[in-house]
Amino acid sequence: EGRSAGGLLIGSVLNMRPDLFRVAVAGVPFVDIMNTMCDPSIPLTTGEWEEWGNPNEWKYFDYMLSYSPYDNVHKLPYPDVLITAGLYDPRVAYWEPAKWASKLRVHNTKPDSKILLKMDLEVGHFSASDRYRYRREKAFEQAVVLDKLGLAPMPKL
Repeated sequence: EGRSAGGLLIGSVLNMRPDLFRVAVAGVPFVDIMNTMCDPSIPLTTGEWEEWGNPNEWKYFDYMLSYSPYDNVHKLPYPDVLITAGLYDPRVAYWEPAKWASKLRVHNTKPDSKILLKMDLEVGHFSASDRYRYRREKAFEQAVVLDKLGLAPMPKL
């Protein structure tokens, strides 16, 4: 599980070694780093160049491209992936996780795995501020993980 830049890490390792995972959770994942970091008009971008590097400079471009989750999706057997995002996220725009989910679905060669996208239409980068809603969101994520690991009991009918 990883959120924001941690979601970038999840995306990168899924592209490198999808066989190591049965399920992954990427929360508000920063996955389209090349498009975002190359555009100085996007808030927070230029401030991050000192830490991440400026991909508009060749010495950083190839390196950043090498681990960019969106740019490195290939025909691979991806595990089950839950991607969560917020429509009003000012740090990771909603279209980044949405287009990453779409690309993963197109390139996934593992027929029984699911790429799930849960887009919250009311929150931003930090999820719900209401503690009960936050707990419901966490419970949903953990329920998906338990289900995909085969640890969720089936209800008796």
